Amino acid sequence: MIAIVDYDTGNVGSVFNMIRKAGGTPVITRDPTILRQADKLVLPGVGAFDEAMGNLEKFGLIEILNDLVIDRRKPVLGVCLGAQLMAQESEEGNKPGLGWLDAKLVRFRPAEGLTLRVPHMGWNMVEPQSEGGGIFDDVTRPMRFYFVHSYYMVANDPSIVLARSTYGSEFTSAMAQKNILSMQFHPEKSHKYGLQVYRNFVERFEAC
Repeated sequence: MIAIVDYDTGNVGSVFNMIRKAGGTPVITRDPTILRQADKLVLPGVGAFDEAMGNLEKFGLIEILNDLVIDRRKPVLGVCLGAQLMAQESEEGNKPGLGWLDAKLVRFRPAEGLTLRVPHMGWNMVEPQSEGGGIFDDVTRPMRFYFVHSYYMVANDPSIVLARSTYGSEFTSAMAQKNILSMQFHPEKSHKYGLQVYRNFVERFEAC
């Protein structure tokens, strides 16, 4: 069973459908008992950093997620805002993140003389930098995924960079450490590329 963490940030339906299409058994929940029973977790999300962290606090999810992810090493995939929440902090808000990954979020700022639309929205290339527990195995090359974001991940520890992309300049688009996967793009909106990522998460991924 794959538990999709429900903390009122939207996008859970499309994640649910893609995991089911990939052969998994998804359930949308914030029930601690079901979260503990799940084989793997997905932390989705669309919206603002502080509001999302506030919702995790409101629903009493931070303690249980820390226990499952950090202490019990349950495999987890963070998507878009869910990926950002795994970092230490974000320029978007004042609340601390979950702190699972040694990274922060910064806003896209165009270099002098360069026009750059923010948010970064649409399809973009993703270049893997490490094996990542097989999460990109059998994904059609070159890999293309769908993005919608104004802030991007900056890894303080280069060893956790899983993939990079370019928008104005190069940025980290995925991170991985042990049982934790963090993807700034939306696999559930990325057709065959994203379907294979979810299939790999369901069938193969345990840890990096």
